[in-house]
Parts: sequence; structure tokens; C-alpha cells
Amino acid sequence: PDVRGREDILRIHIKNVKIADDVDLKVIAARTAGFAGADLANLVNEAALLAARKDKTSVGARDFDEAIDRIVAGLEKKRVMNDKERRIVAYHESGHAIVASVLPGLDPVHKISIVARGFGALGYTMQLPLEDRYLMTRNDLLGQLAVLLGGRSAEEIAFGEVSTGAQNDLQRATDIARAMVTEFGMSETLGAVNYNGHKGSKFLDFPFMQERGTYAEDTAQKIDAEVKRILTEAHEEARKVLRERKTVLDELSRRLLDKEVIEGDELRKLLGPIPPKDPNGTVPPVIDDEHPGAV
Repeated sequence: PDVRGREDILRIHIKNVKIADDVDLKVIAARTAGFAGADLANLVNEAALLAARKDKTSVGARDFDEAIDRIVAGLEKKRVMNDKERRIVAYHESGHAIVASVLPGLDPVHKISIVARGFGALGYTMQLPLEDRYLMTRNDLLGQLAVLLGGRSAEEIAFGEVSTGAQNDLQRATDIARAMVTEFGMSETLGAVNYNGHKGSKFLDFPFMQERGTYAEDTAQKIDAEVKRILTEAHEEARKVLRERKTVLDELSRRLLDKEVIEGDELRKLLGPIPPKDPNGTVPPVIDDEHPGAV
């Protein structure tokens, strides 16, 4: 369902639930793009359970917010990280969040957390779309790649090395880049050709497993080289954004270590106004007063 349809479904499911005055179903519907009817029913039930556990007489906006976190990112996990690991995770998630906020056309950051959730994730950066989307352009996908590689880039800048925490990001980024080349015809080098025949998968279902199509070894080498080029350029874009905003990267990481969860609005205030994208498709550099040598 679209945003209006999700709002209508939510209204049906809250009929037997006492809702607090601070709950805005339009906001919840906007934050649940991609949720099916069953997901929305589960959301209302989850929010009601969270409110009941707190002995509340009504379900509030914070209950719905926490319920969305549980459904999207998974349950909180009680993991004890040492100080070094917490710092790595804080910089990693800050890198994702800053790149996602600076590059144009990407879904806004809703929340950054270093609280472990779900399937082994030690932290997460949650982006929530402003509207339902059914198509993605080449620039959209390149932006996603830069965000995925933003965590690894932040680790490189802060510590001079990378951790295993970027493994899933690398896998997803590689899947997207390979799909751009072999399925979506988004490589100028190889042209508008689908090299995977009918085995392609829907672009909104990343990550997905890639199987090699029936093409010559020479073509396979060209595909691998093009995938590497796309990933390298996205990596450099992420590093550029973060180097230019090293002060923000340090401060956001410090706040995450202190509070564990940062809302998107706090990040946007910390970043300040984002210069508009120039005609060549790049974000103009900013001057980092504390790190004037940043490029």
C-alpha cells in the first residue's frame, strides 16, 4: 500500500487500542514505507505491548517509534563490547549517517544507534523514506553505495585500519554494483546489456545472490573490473565527504558513545546547512576549521 493506504490500514488496527494524543498516523504511515498490511498490524500490536510493559494507559508516539525500530532493525541484544569496539562501532555508524545526510537524493537519517540489534549487528543507521519509491536511477544507486561504504571509510579515517564490521556493507555494495553492470545496463563501458538473462532479481530486494550468466571469460573480466571501478569511486566519494567533515565525524561519534542513540534531527543540526549539488554532480567542499588540511 502507498502512504495513504498505510494510514487507512493503521486506522483499522487501532480501533481497539487506546492511542495517546501525540500519535500522528500520517507520520507513522510515512515512516513505514514498504510495510505490508500484516506488518502494520504487527506494528500496532508491538506498540501496544511496549506500552503495556511500561504500565501505560495509552499507546504513545514513542511506543510506535520503538516498535518500528524492533520490526526494522530487530530486538535489542545485550552484548558487552569493550571500549575499543564501541569506538569503532560509533565511528562506523557515524560514517554511514554523515554520508547519507550530505549526498543529495538519499532517504533522510531517522536514527543512529550503537545498541546491538537483530542478526549480529552491533549498531545501525536507520534511514526512512519520505515517499514510496518504485524506481531507482543510477545516481540513486551510486549514493547507496557511498553510504554503505561510509562506515568502512570512517574507520579508515579515524583509526587508519578497518574492522570486520564492514563485511555485510561490502557484500551489499558489491551486489548492487554488480547488478548495475550485469542487469541494469548502467555501465558505460559494457553498455545497455543484461548479462544475467532471466536470472535477475528485483532491485529493491538487495542484497541478493549473484550467479554468473553465460558469457565469455573476457567479458567476465571486464565485468569484474567495472564493478571494482564503481565501488572504488563510491569509496572515494564517501572518504571525501567524511574527510571534509572530520570535526562532525568526531563529535557525532563522541555523542554516540555518550548517549548510544542519536536522532536524525540532532545530526542535521550538527551538520548545519548542506551546500547544494553543483551541475557536475558533486557536493561542494566545506572548510573544516579544526582540520584545515582535510580534502
